Amino acid sequence: MRSGAAVLTGRTVVLGVGGGIAAYKAVEVLRGLSKLGAEVVPLVTDAATHFVGRATFSALCPEPVRASLWDGPEPVPHTALGRRADLLLVAPCTADLLAKLAHGHADDLLTATALATRAPLLLAPAMHSEMWEHPAVGANVATLKSRGTSLVGPGTGPLAAGDSGVGRMAEPDEIVDAAVSLLYDAPAPSEPPAPSGLVAAPSGALAGMAVLVSAGGTREPIDRVRFIGNRSSGRQGHAVAAEAASRGARVVLVTSSALPAPDEVEVVKVETAQEMAEEIGKRAGEANLIVMAAAVADFRPRARLEHKMDRSRGPVGLELEPTEDILASLSAARRPGQVLVGFAAEVGSDLARAAEKLERKGADLLVVNDVSEPDAGFDVPTNTVTILSRRGVAAKVGPVSKEQVARTVLDVSTSLLAT
Repeated sequence: MRSGAAVLTGRTVVLGVGGGIAAYKAVEVLRGLSKLGAEVVPLVTDAATHFVGRATFSALCPEPVRASLWDGPEPVPHTALGRRADLLLVAPCTADLLAKLAHGHADDLLTATALATRAPLLLAPAMHSEMWEHPAVGANVATLKSRGTSLVGPGTGPLAAGDSGVGRMAEPDEIVDAAVSLLYDAPAPSEPPAPSGLVAAPSGALAGMAVLVSAGGTREPIDRVRFIGNRSSGRQGHAVAAEAASRGARVVLVTSSALPAPDEVEVVKVETAQEMAEEIGKRAGEANLIVMAAAVADFRPRARLEHKMDRSRGPVGLELEPTEDILASLSAARRPGQVLVGFAAEVGSDLARAAEKLERKGADLLVVNDVSEPDAGFDVPTNTVTILSRRGVAAKVGPVSKEQVARTVLDVSTSLLAT
């Protein structure tokens, strides 16, 4: 997360903290939201204070910590906070809080605020596997989702008391990204795509389709310790994979990123450009749609040193050779009807250069983003892109969350599959 990208300036997040061991992660959620410019109001339950003290939140936030219906600075705190909130985020959200929120209980400040607000509600569940898998919890989750509540996680991994399994709270970066998606998304662009004539396809049009997505930046080893790489986090490619899966596609994600992916997405981990080219090549023939969102290195060291370079020996020369152009290779080998989408990270918005790249690489679409913009490109949760087709500009969107960019990319891509 880049501290200079204040994409949430002017937005207020009421951060509810439930009583679970994952409450310590709420501190990092607060920091992440604050770095993006949000005004964060910590709202801790009595149970949460058994894990993280109020003083911790006070030290990191200019807002007073709210904890009670009776001793806050406002005379009617739950309605005041509810009206002020642009988002009510609960992390961790325990099984008890899920039940209270689902059934409209209001016996503390957090649950009363949830009833008093019209802001979106985002929950980050955290509990033991047995609790998460209990039918009562499942019914409560279904009830909340039917009302428009959003959930992030839970994931699978280490739990309290040395256990492991599903129920682990999503990581702070994931929670912050989900918050950005709810707070920052603008509607899809409404201006007509006159140059291309492309029409956005409806959701669900990918049902039964095979979609292949690449994500992350490759690492090209110099020696056993060092590598050539870039700042790509993989967020955009992972967002495309998740969105394609939600539309019914069979998705394979070839990625160098450690970010999570939905259970229904097949994940193939790679590190170098050569590994990515090999894994993409194995699967390309079966795909209806290929979205190359990865930031693949253009060059790699001609030879990897088997020893660690010694700085005391002075300057070291490094001979580089080009890596395979995966997008161009896919274009040369693709079958009829297959749609190929590339990404181009540019410094400056030179669409003429991007259009030449689209033609040279033989893709159907090129998603161009200016990484010099503060709220776009690498390692931030938002993006601004122009989608080029062979006929011209197909769509422009941003700055919006990378999830919204993924939706727009798939809308335009799916319209080509239908032609």
